[in-house]
Amino acid sequence: MEHGALGSNTGLLMPDLPPLLPSPDVHVVVLSGPSGSGKTTVVSRLLAESPVKLIKSISATTRPPRPNEIDGEDYYFLSPQEFEERRQAGAFLECAEVHKSGYWYGTLLSELRRAAAADGWVLLEIDVEGALAVMQRYPDAVSIFLSTPPEEYERRLRARGTEGEAFINRRLQTAERELTFAGRYRYQVVNGRLEDAVQEICRILEKIAQPS
Repeated sequence: MEHGALGSNTGLLMPDLPPLLPSPDVHVVVLSGPSGSGKTTVVSRLLAESPVKLIKSISATTRPPRPNEIDGEDYYFLSPQEFEERRQAGAFLECAEVHKSGYWYGTLLSELRRAAAADGWVLLEIDVEGALAVMQRYPDAVSIFLSTPPEEYERRLRARGTEGEAFINRRLQTAERELTFAGRYRYQVVNGRLEDAVQEICRILEKIAQPS
């Protein structure tokens, strides 16, 4: 996938991808925001409480599985060669190397078809770069930017205890850049209190689902 710069001072890259034709059979919900904004917890609650049927998209990655991660449930774990073959074949809605980690992540177009077949809305929990790519290719996507009070980002990242200092610093730098793109999203939700954030997103989805 070729990338072009979004802006010389942002550090984020925008994929140069053709738009997809809107389909009445596929409703796409994009939830993204900086690391530490609580996306995973919010998604878990939304899957249980959303007023519309949400089907969480399973991302593909070249990262090796962590303990207790299951292929086909947590991620589709692909070899670098297989990932590249699918990328070249146009099988991804979006994909990119994340946080300069050397690992690629992406959303397979087959995940949209899987959700449509289940009469659900596909929910993409992806980073800001991926979300911008989805919004470019699928302008009708319901895009939601999730943030949290600034002092919470570093505390939450360190509380995970799974990454080293250099990786945490890269994530914090990326978070600063990602926050500048919040205005590109249709909706912005602050996750100061989990219950309030989940209810706000549920109200957004309920409003969109109502016939005009």
